[in-house]
Amino acid sequence: MHPLFTSLPELADDLSHFEQQLSSFTQQLGLALTDLTIDHISLRCHQNQTAERWAKVLSQQGSCFSEAVIGGRPIHLYRLHQPLRVLNHHIAIIELPWPGEKRYRHEGWEHIEIVLPGAPEQIGQRAMALIDDRGLVIPGISVKTRRPEAKVGALDNTTLAITNGEITLNFHTYPIDDVVASEQ
Repeated sequence: MHPLFTSLPELADDLSHFEQQLSSFTQQLGLALTDLTIDHISLRCHQNQTAERWAKVLSQQGSCFSEAVIGGRPIHLYRLHQPLRVLNHHIAIIELPWPGEKRYRHEGWEHIEIVLPGAPEQIGQRAMALIDDRGLVIPGISVKTRRPEAKVGALDNTTLAITNGEITLNFHTYPIDDVVASEQ
C-alpha cells in the first residue's frame, strides 16, 4: 500500500473505485491507455478543511512545487516521493484544487491528465484520433476544449476534456512540470 494511504485511507478506497471507473470509461471510448503518458492525477473536495488536511499529508509524502490561483481558487501540485500506481502507470504528481463555486458529487480522485506532444492548437485532433467514433456518441459523454489564461511567455496549455460526468480525461500538449516552469 502506498504510504499516502496510511494517513488518508479514504483515498485508498476511492482510488480502487476510480481505477474501475477509469478502466470502464476508457474501454467505452475505445481508448488504450497503455502507450500514453499519464502526467498527473487530480483530486476534488467540497470543503476547505478537507483540502487543507489532504495538502498537509501530500506535503509529508512529497513536495508542493506549484501554488497557483486559477479561476479564483488555489490549486496545488505535489510531486510524491513514491509515485502512485494507477492502471499500471506510475504517477508522481497530484493536483489538489481547493473547492470553488462548482460543487462536485464526489470527493476523491476525479481526473487524469494525458500528454500528447505536438502543436497545442491541434490537441483536439490528436486526442480525438485516439478515441473510437462509437465512444463519442454514448449518451452523457461531453467533450470540451479550453485554453486557460497564461502569463506572457508561458506555454500554451490548451486542454481537451472528455467526461461522462464522473470521470474526466484531460489531454494536453506539455507535461505540467514544463507548464509550471514556463510560468516562473
